[in-house]
Amino acid sequence: MGFDDLLEQVGGFGRYQWLHVTLISIPGLMIASQNLLNNFVSGIPAHHCSLPANHSSLYNLSHYQVDEKQLLKAFIPMDSSGTRLDRCKRYVEPQWQLLATNHSANVSQLQTEGCLDGWTFDRSEFLSTTVSEWELVCPLRPLKQMIQTIYMGGVLAGAIIFGGLSDRFGRRSILIWSYLQLGILGCSAALSPSYSAYCVFRFLSGMAVSGVILNGVSLKVEWIPTKERTLVGTLTSFFFTFGQMILAGLAYWLRDWRKLQVVVCAPQFLFFAYSWWFSESARWLVLNRRSEDALKSLHRIAHINGKKEIIDKLTLEVLNSHMKKEMDSSRSTHTAYDLLRTRGMRRISICLLVVWFATSFAYYGLAMDLQKFGVGIYQIQLIFGAVDFPAKLMALGMLSYLGRRVSQATCLFLSALIIFANIFVPTNMQTIRTTLACLGKGFTSASFTTIYLYTGELYPTIIRQTGMGFVSTMARVGSMAAPAVLILDEVLPALPSVVYGGAAVIAGFFACFLPETLNMPLPDTIEDVEEKWSGKKNPTPCQQEEGVSLKDGGVSTEGVALKELKEAEGTGLNVL
Repeated sequence: MGFDDLLEQVGGFGRYQWLHVTLISIPGLMIASQNLLNNFVSGIPAHHCSLPANHSSLYNLSHYQVDEKQLLKAFIPMDSSGTRLDRCKRYVEPQWQLLATNHSANVSQLQTEGCLDGWTFDRSEFLSTTVSEWELVCPLRPLKQMIQTIYMGGVLAGAIIFGGLSDRFGRRSILIWSYLQLGILGCSAALSPSYSAYCVFRFLSGMAVSGVILNGVSLKVEWIPTKERTLVGTLTSFFFTFGQMILAGLAYWLRDWRKLQVVVCAPQFLFFAYSWWFSESARWLVLNRRSEDALKSLHRIAHINGKKEIIDKLTLEVLNSHMKKEMDSSRSTHTAYDLLRTRGMRRISICLLVVWFATSFAYYGLAMDLQKFGVGIYQIQLIFGAVDFPAKLMALGMLSYLGRRVSQATCLFLSALIIFANIFVPTNMQTIRTTLACLGKGFTSASFTTIYLYTGELYPTIIRQTGMGFVSTMARVGSMAAPAVLILDEVLPALPSVVYGGAAVIAGFFACFLPETLNMPLPDTIEDVEEKWSGKKNPTPCQQEEGVSLKDGGVSTEGVALKELKEAEGTGLNVL
């Protein structure tokens, strides 16, 4: 007997579960926007040095039949490619001879300087971004990537903080708080008067995003029967896919970073309003000595699912009998140390740390530099979102028939293969390079879908949120490191791809050492994990009392005799 039996009795995957899962998944539409928002909020418009303030008095256009664009050639040199104006330099003195049709000036010898009068930004693709507002270009360009790194740092901090708080205070309460925090601080970011203030708001928003994702996943998983977990876990991930496509449409429509910031954060207030309807995880309630509240939740769900006849039969005694082993285990205090204390937990945690890091590292390495593909940023965002549909359908089939371990390793190996293949495609073949990048992004997205479901199934209920928070911190480290690796293309253009692909290969090997969880009930205690996957059975407190022998896996005769003797003494009978 276990909690899955109780779920079946109150309706299995019934009406409540459908509503519950759908309402928790809808915020994924906007959470995807949060993670990729920097592509548009901090997009880099085409730009060049502003001309000297007195440039209009330095020349007489009547001498040269030129327009304003041609005039720029006298003030700004061409870049190394020779196809566009340099973004960070201008001539010290105007070079009027360059406006002549047949000039023979040696431009490499002409003296240049930085953009002393600031920059002029093109407004055809973006009306306003943080880059154009705070001039985060040329020597300040690293500050543009720093925004994303700071945001992911917030997601990392949120995974650590909210993961532990959720195991202590419950999934529902932390999820509700996270919606409110993201709504308030996300909208506040749109009012930021300075770069520093914006970074602070983005960091705190990142913390809330972590709270929404981690608690949403756990609250869904813990109310879903075993046989439906794969299908539901994969289908609900499509909300993130739609969210990426919605972001492309919103960004194209608004094109102003402050308006876009508000539009993607304001819906969090709606999610906060209806999230009070959610039921707290009954597993968590029982394991935290709140069986009465768990029973009320089960009665409520039975009523919604149309199983009213089971309400009178489902008593506190029935609930406790189903969860006795888990309740005995919960008497001890559990901390993050438990994730590495035992053999099974240690193997699972180490492997998951590597897989989470590599998946996020490769994913954000591809997704956070859309302007390099030579395709319109709005179109490539739409394509990158659409490619997730076939990728996740493929993941669904693999998860259902091949299992979690094979699916996880295969997705990582295939993404690495495609990333490596793109190294050998010439830069002028943009269509092929973009196609391969989309395929690589699709496989890393399928890997994300798998690892979220897989991690929730591997960790026991008693420390599931702590475990999710612990291993997902490496995903945040990966997402923070990914933008920094892009700088390596100045040393060698292929180097970032080698690093991203190499990380995916290593993680694929680590995934092979994870235990399989297909069609297995969720573990509720650390002892469950050790019994199922470590190859070494540890006794639970009640098993020790009843005399379960570790050596032969059976019941000790002495243990049973002792128990029977105690029972006989308690009733006044002399069995001797």
